[in-house]
Amino acid sequence: MAVAVATFLIVDSGSAPTGPRELTADQAGRLAVTRFHNYQVGGRALTIDVPGTAGGLTVTGSIDYRRKVGYGVVHGTGRDASGNGLIQWTATTVLVHPMANAPAKAPARPPGSGWYSRPLQKYGSSLDSSLAIALKLGSDRPDNAELLPQNGAAWVGRDRLDGHQVDIMTGPSAARATPGTAGTTGPADAVRYWIGSDGTMYRVRVGVASASRPVVIDFDTHKYVPVRPAPGVTPAR
Repeated sequence: MAVAVATFLIVDSGSAPTGPRELTADQAGRLAVTRFHNYQVGGRALTIDVPGTAGGLTVTGSIDYRRKVGYGVVHGTGRDASGNGLIQWTATTVLVHPMANAPAKAPARPPGSGWYSRPLQKYGSSLDSSLAIALKLGSDRPDNAELLPQNGAAWVGRDRLDGHQVDIMTGPSAARATPGTAGTTGPADAVRYWIGSDGTMYRVRVGVASASRPVVIDFDTHKYVPVRPAPGVTPAR
């Protein structure tokens, strides 16, 4: 399972888990296809909550999982508005468009100017780690359901999330990952997935080295808007 960008992972205990227990065949199958499901539907609307010692950041937007590009608006929480504005990112590049009065939702068509480009940081930035993780939650093929339990994936408990009955599962650990299944760094329970009965991913919670609390990524928090490239962005094909 994806999200190999984190270097030290922390899990909180928000949902009163009753496991961990070995995955059933059905659970392993749903965990195996959950990233593929994101790719199949093309894109998902999501909200990324990024913790920080000086206040957090919230990214509200969409990801095109086929073209590997995300777009949204950033708002600071518990901090000043200096980091607010529009954001678009790929696996290698982050573009920001500062806005003193950032809207609640990003405009469907990105502005034609006013963007600043920089490389996506692989280490040291909670925001960039969160953006990279979110991109990796889509895959053009399912994971191997038989290998997931062998590599440390497990069932943790059940929850109800926005009206959906979900199972909470952990991904495999990097130390035990087998080629063909993307693992995580840190303990096997470091990344948690809230997955519906059809394999739909509704939430992911994962810690990153630069933050003391986990990043939380919630899907379907608003209507999906197809991602249009900002100037200078060439999405994958």
